[in-house]
Amino acid sequence: MNAEMIYTQQVGAVLTLTLARPERRNALSLQLMRDLTANLQAAAGNRSVEAIILAAQGKVFSSGHDLSEMTGRSEAEYREIFETCSVMMETLQRLPQPVIAMVQGLATAAGCQLVAACDVAVASEQAAFATPGVKIGLFCSTPMVPLSRAIGRKRALEMLLTGRLVSAQEAADWGLVNRVVPPEQLDEATRTLAAQIVTASSFTVGLGKQAFYRQLDLDQHRAYEFASATMTENALAPDAQEGITAFLQKREPRWAGR
Repeated sequence: MNAEMIYTQQVGAVLTLTLARPERRNALSLQLMRDLTANLQAAAGNRSVEAIILAAQGKVFSSGHDLSEMTGRSEAEYREIFETCSVMMETLQRLPQPVIAMVQGLATAAGCQLVAACDVAVASEQAAFATPGVKIGLFCSTPMVPLSRAIGRKRALEMLLTGRLVSAQEAADWGLVNRVVPPEQLDEATRTLAAQIVTASSFTVGLGKQAFYRQLDLDQHRAYEFASATMTENALAPDAQEGITAFLQKREPRWAGR
């Protein structure tokens, strides 16, 4: 992929994708979104990747859409920008691998959306979050999709209607991020979480992650029906049989994986 936009590094089963436009506050240009989506799609089919960390260079995680691309465009061009962004966000959740946002700084507008769309997030105490589009006449309508699902209607609307900055601790209290750590501990804390995830069967994790998002939009009865079918599929899988047998035999499991 374009080395100027995304840096990639794989250590063991963990792939790190780093936004690399610090001079532009890691703004999500059309090219950056295409590159990140391509990297995510490539990782989906890579059996050696069992977890993904999404990081960023510089002091800002992402300032959202590149505003230099947002003036004087045609309807078709605007639609392309927002649809490309939506595909990128949906790709994050369709991957079998869990994606962890490692948020070192400010995440605003579509940058905040990016954090909300990741499966889990670890934030530095220096991080902050906002959806300030309303202040420039462009309501953060696409960011509100994962944001409202992550933190609920009232809190999401407060962020969307006021555009105010939410601190890292407040974001943790609201459920936008999982935990907050001192800046010097951010990398270690994120990688420790990733290491915990990759000890499990990659087949089981992938099946479970995708089932999680599918059941969210179902009513409770249909969600139970779907979850029961998913657990039946899971129970029949070699990794489930291996895991149960290993537990009964008091030994470590040997996963076959995806």
